[in-house]
Amino acid sequence: MELAKLVNTLKTVSSRLIRKKHSEYLKEYYCKPVFWSRSYCILTTGEATIEMIEKYIRSQAGVKD
Repeated sequence: MELAKLVNTLKTVSSRLIRKKHSEYLKEYYCKPVFWSRSYCILTTGEATIEMIEKYIRSQAGVKD
């Protein structure tokens, strides 16, 4: 399966489930029938452990573009 199709499917299904389960709460914040943005990001980590990835993400907290 193409990664783009997989991501699209995950976003579509999760959006439907979230909006169905939390529609009363979300209607105050989402006036459009769109929950996720069209963008996504897929990264590979090679041999990195989850701890290494968490450390890297936390180190980026104060970095501005």
